[in-house]
Amino acid sequence: MKIHFVGAAREVTGSCYLIETGQVRFLVDCGMVQGGREAAARNHAPFPFDPASIDFVLLTHAHIDHSGLLPKLTRHGFQGPVHTVSATRDLLEVMLRDSAHIQEFDAERAARRRAKQRKPSRSEEAVIYGMADAEQALRQVRPTPYDQRVEPHPQVMCIFRDAGHILGSAIIEVWVSEGGRTTKIVFSGDLGQPGRPILRDPTPIEDADLLFIESTYGDRSHKDQEATRGELAGIVEQTLAGGNVIIPAFAVGRTQEVIYHLHRLTREGRIAPQNIVVDSPMATQATRITQKHAALFDEAARELVQWKEAGTGLPRLRFAETAQESMALNNVRSGLIIISASGMCDAGRIRHHLFHNLSRRSCAVLITGYQARGTLGRRLVEGQQTVRLLGQDVRVRAKIHTVGGLSAHADREALLGWAEGFRKPPRQVFVIHGEDTSAQALANALANRPGWTVSVPRVGDVYELPEAIA
Repeated sequence: MKIHFVGAAREVTGSCYLIETGQVRFLVDCGMVQGGREAAARNHAPFPFDPASIDFVLLTHAHIDHSGLLPKLTRHGFQGPVHTVSATRDLLEVMLRDSAHIQEFDAERAARRRAKQRKPSRSEEAVIYGMADAEQALRQVRPTPYDQRVEPHPQVMCIFRDAGHILGSAIIEVWVSEGGRTTKIVFSGDLGQPGRPILRDPTPIEDADLLFIESTYGDRSHKDQEATRGELAGIVEQTLAGGNVIIPAFAVGRTQEVIYHLHRLTREGRIAPQNIVVDSPMATQATRITQKHAALFDEAARELVQWKEAGTGLPRLRFAETAQESMALNNVRSGLIIISASGMCDAGRIRHHLFHNLSRRSCAVLITGYQARGTLGRRLVEGQQTVRLLGQDVRVRAKIHTVGGLSAHADREALLGWAEGFRKPPRQVFVIHGEDTSAQALANALANRPGWTVSVPRVGDVYELPEAIA
């Protein structure tokens, strides 16, 4: 057996791993690279394998850095099934179509600009895939419940377990048989932080031969939930009298969690009912899908749903559906909490809200999640004083708050705690899905445990299973 590290090795986005034996070839995830100048070129580049040779894909969850190149895979010859959790299937309908729309829109706009300038087109500006490719990829998705055996190939069996990261996120246990022997591989996917609202905690796993564990926050800790809510309440109370609170948030997962916290703070009387606007068509659809899958909520979230249905003392929550409704928000100078995508500030309606509010000292920007290298969100977190938005330089005068406790990713202690669930050390551990510093920090902590063999692979590395393991 060979394992190819195609993406998300010493980096956070572009999750993709190829597993091959003499009888089967399959992928775990097929995600887009996000952030940095090289992202477009890497997403346009040919796959380092023949898509037509892939028998099936196992998908951990719907976030674009894990699922976003599935339509490209089908466009270039992949005809097999994509196995994933049922809720992820519902979210993919929103996310892959939205991604395809962005590809087509950006390619058309670039072509018009080049034609006007009488310049030749560039490969990075061509469409990666279109709506037809996204629709084909969706037709190949095979939804499955959590905790149910799936046999995508005679030599492969897998089970999806709840990862607690976003709706439908999964840890995948995979058993691969070769030469009369079976190897168990566990892919953590993106793990959620225990004790977070809405979703259940990540499922403990007891054994594995090979373990792939994420490390997005492998070198740092989050604030606890009570401290996080206190910080959020303080920002809201201090800002809204004279300005707006702008919250860049991923449409799936983060938006719903921010809404939850604001509702809970209102219910507890810690903030007055506020005007909250979700300005993201995809987040609106994702929120409706989240409500559809309430059976996957934790107890606290179900209680909050019951309070909301009672209809008393609620925040004033509305969704901006049209472009006109979105633009009208730019005329409101104070008293608004605007939640908008994208979460890393590199696309979407959030850029317009930042353009109109970043230069105002009375406003605040609330960063709620990981910001990849090269993104506008990362530059704001790092304290850049002037940023480029909508073709203009904008001074950053608004207060920039990073609230780590709202992250959908497990922190260092939670990652190590999840790893403690293994009854004996895996034979080999691969620390993935983290920048160099965080990945190496988590690897060092795991390697200090007796019997744990840990490595931090790079993109392009190939691991061949030793005979002793196989």
